[in-house]
Amino acid sequence: MCYDRYLLALDKHPVTTKAVTSAVLTLAGDLICQLAIDKVPELDLKRTFVFTFLGLVLVGPTLHVWYLYLSKLVAINGAPGAIARLLLDQFIFSPIFIGVFMSLLVTLEGKPSLVVPKLKQEWLSSVIANWQLWIPFQFLNFYFVPQKLQ
Repeated sequence: MCYDRYLLALDKHPVTTKAVTSAVLTLAGDLICQLAIDKVPELDLKRTFVFTFLGLVLVGPTLHVWYLYLSKLVAINGAPGAIARLLLDQFIFSPIFIGVFMSLLVTLEGKPSLVVPKLKQEWLSSVIANWQLWIPFQFLNFYFVPQKLQ
């Protein structure tokens, strides 16, 4: 029942639905990271807010538009289409998006003067880590998942 309502929301309001979904996922991800991985003694609520905000206004809407465009750009079905979308996604879009995300994150944390040093220090390693994690999953995403659910 919830899934049916989610699909209906995706049909009626795809950008809003994906923005809210992304916000919830980034909120949960940051809380898990702080509490279970970093085991912080006290939550950094500003950090959580910034991640959640970026999920809402940047990640969800941007990925919706990108995946829609990508599916129109690469109209090939099956594994060849999934591989083509994967290559464009991971080797063109992702490096740019990671840079934008990192820049906005540092700026919203109130440290805009640290954007360039942060990018110089962490951008490449973040892109490589992204590739290591997301290349196999994005192939599965592009091959098996309907475009509206990506």
